[in-house]
Amino acid sequence: MPQGHRPDRLGDQIRTEVSGILAREVHDPGVGFVTITRVSLTADLQIARVYYTTMAAGPARTDTARALERATPFVRRQLAGRLGLRRMPELEFRFDQSIEQHARIEELIHEIHEQDAAREAENPDAGADSDKPREP
Repeated sequence: MPQGHRPDRLGDQIRTEVSGILAREVHDPGVGFVTITRVSLTADLQIARVYYTTMAAGPARTDTARALERATPFVRRQLAGRLGLRRMPELEFRFDQSIEQHARIEELIHEIHEQDAAREAENPDAGADSDKPREP
């Protein structure tokens, strides 16, 4: 099997295990409701970047980041025992901003559709002619 797929497979395995560890074994109230969205590993498998999202906002999000930082050594030890790797990658927890970016894009698209609908309601004849090619 090509070596290029190993970081992806290991990342999926780490994501599954970290999710379980955070849900069942980490008893820090600062962690709260955290969802692990993805894990990306460097090509040499030395660093695993664990991306997470949470429903908390503002200061609570900062508290979650601190709690995950405190839990990192425990999570890494638990992973080492479960994965049986020769060398366990260093874990870096990072907030996944892609979810918020997708939500913002959806919001903008929705606003554009509402504006188009409002324009169509104001001038119903303009919408019917816009599909026809203009004659010289």
